[in-house]
Amino acid sequence: MYRVMIIDDEMSARRLLKESIDWQALDMEVVGEAASGIEAINIIDDLRPDIVFVDISMPFMNGIEFTKVATQRYEDLIIIILTGFDDFEYARQCVSLPVVEYMLKPIVRKEVTEVLTKIKGNLDKRKKSSTHEAGQDITPSAIQQIMHYLRENFTDSNINLTSVAQHFGFNPSYLSRKFKQETGKSFVEFLIKCRMDRAIELAGQGMKMFCTATAVGIPDPNYFGRCFKKYTGISYSEFVNSQSGK
Repeated sequence: MYRVMIIDDEMSARRLLKESIDWQALDMEVVGEAASGIEAINIIDDLRPDIVFVDISMPFMNGIEFTKVATQRYEDLIIIILTGFDDFEYARQCVSLPVVEYMLKPIVRKEVTEVLTKIKGNLDKRKKSSTHEAGQDITPSAIQQIMHYLRENFTDSNINLTSVAQHFGFNPSYLSRKFKQETGKSFVEFLIKCRMDRAIELAGQGMKMFCTATAVGIPDPNYFGRCFKKYTGISYSEFVNSQSGK
């Protein structure tokens, strides 16, 4: 169900909106309400709404100010501004704000239902798209391809989880979890393993540390040195010296 929050300093207006809409038929539920923008900002993290109805005219923090703050924090939050006739043109002037709809008070049930039906359609599309992007279809085979890609491209210092996820068309956080499940190693651990295995080969050939660091995609020699010691248990110079007598 999609989560809805109602922000209005008039209790009667909040009650009317809550009781006049068939939320269940819209696959929605009202998860919370607030009497001011400030109160709303303080509880929005706990409520995690998908849709917010907010009155434009409230004390302390009005609907426009709330919208500015809330949409900076939650880019995908859907805002519906409720406004009286006198404030309607003022609301319309705020076109730069990411507001989906401006609705005149007192609300009309049919109009609100139509707006919410349209919003639900957009949210359903977004969810479907997100599910696809999240890589619900990632298989062991896809992970094998990614592992092969890392083995072939670990020398690129710009390679990271996000860039690889974008390359294969997956959501980074989902890929991270799936990679760990399938391989037993985190994405970063596997990438470092690729780099350190090659670094050991180059160290065995007596290559200087800063050259090896660059060659395996870690141009910062200090960070490379820490990675190498953590991976092998000894410093790069100690490893090179241990190989020189062989």
